[in-house]
Amino acid sequence: MKDLPTSDLNSRLTLLSDEKCQMIYDAALTIIAEIGMTLPHAEARDILVHGAGATVEANDVVKIPRDAVAAARDTIPEMIHVYDRDGELAMQLGGTNSYFGTGSDLMSIYDFETRERRQSVLADIGRMAHLCDGLPNIDFIMSAAHPHDVDAYASYLESFRAMVSNTTKPMVMTAAGVDDLEVMWKIACELRGGAEELRAKPYFIQYGEPVSPLQHAPEVLDKLLFCADWGIPLIYSPAPIAGATAPITHAGHIAQAVAESLFGVVIHQLRRPGSPLLTGMGPVKLDMNTVQALYNSAEYYTTYLGITEMAKWMDIPNWGYAGTSDSQCVDANAGVDIAELTLLSMQAGSNLNHDIGYLDFGLTGAGESVVITDEVISLNRRTLEGIEVNEETLGLDTIAQVGQGGDFLGAKHTKRHVRSLQWRPTILNRSTQKNWEADGAPDLTEKAHRKLIDIMANHKPEPLSAALKTKIDGMVDAFVAAGK
Repeated sequence: MKDLPTSDLNSRLTLLSDEKCQMIYDAALTIIAEIGMTLPHAEARDILVHGAGATVEANDVVKIPRDAVAAARDTIPEMIHVYDRDGELAMQLGGTNSYFGTGSDLMSIYDFETRERRQSVLADIGRMAHLCDGLPNIDFIMSAAHPHDVDAYASYLESFRAMVSNTTKPMVMTAAGVDDLEVMWKIACELRGGAEELRAKPYFIQYGEPVSPLQHAPEVLDKLLFCADWGIPLIYSPAPIAGATAPITHAGHIAQAVAESLFGVVIHQLRRPGSPLLTGMGPVKLDMNTVQALYNSAEYYTTYLGITEMAKWMDIPNWGYAGTSDSQCVDANAGVDIAELTLLSMQAGSNLNHDIGYLDFGLTGAGESVVITDEVISLNRRTLEGIEVNEETLGLDTIAQVGQGGDFLGAKHTKRHVRSLQWRPTILNRSTQKNWEADGAPDLTEKAHRKLIDIMANHKPEPLSAALKTKIDGMVDAFVAAGK
């Protein structure tokens, strides 16, 4: 089994003291217990009333006692183990372990061949999964595109089929409702060999999002309950927009998001205590000059670090971000955004970080951006892995042997460690001026494109067996036919 990227950061980046975390948490409990949230779902209301002593008021507003939130937190697993298509351990979500993947449902994409921006189609999902399968630092995948050439009711399930056919890596899935989610689950059961085998070794994670401010949609709750029943790891992460659907202040923005997530956590854990769940938020900031929702602003970064720290403080695995840019193309602006957010995620110990490849405020995707982020992750995993200090690494014997005025080029100590201690980039420039010009003077975007094309031509994802492919096609085709 391959070594998993884990972290034991002793100097983790933090912005909040324990006192501030407690204040934000107390504010979230006040929202849950005294302000309440709209819950138009009879089964979920019954679970809260009978399991937590919640009260139901006019217009389906529900208030949950504070102690019920603490009880739910106690049953959430602090570590979630996620496995790939073949049943091999791929991610350990919790602590300060950081993993990285693409995002979902982008409306446009830069075509791999023409390099022109166009509307995304189903084939783009398979191509992006293929690319990510060949990138060693992309740990999981999402669809990365919306299939405009597929009927809307079948789009998520068709995306699932395209992904499972083009990579063995674990997936984070979106679904229209419990009907297509159930088919995804049945397919995963076939891959794993049964429902209990899948519960023991989860293959995909389901994304769920409450509606800010302070609402929980029926179809989202249907999926929440289904995931709790069958042990599908669930992300329950709101995306309140500061200044529009949440307070504009960092603390108020975070407190509302914590409350919205924890409200769903209580329902989820009452349904089946110990079912795996991740918390988080989309820390979206509204630019009051352009009325544009920003991914890569200083305020976004600050709030993101705050919500990540709250998750650590609550001992709940978290949903995070990396590799995004508000630039419309893969340029120097995108490079700055990608490097900043990805490094912050790693320093904060954020667990499951998505949206790699996002450009243009989350509207457009580019494979070159994914390739660049893969390199940034590799660089920073090496940078942050720490410094080993022991007799061998101190090298006192070698220093004594070389003595005053000598050199270490031929020392056995140097030869023993040179390969393991020097990180080698694949696209970042380490060439001399002469060699760079001889190569055509490529910039980083061009080198990323060359690597992308090479992966698509020469990397071959492990195919599904003929028997599994037939079963999966039969289940998806039956769902599609039933909806026509």
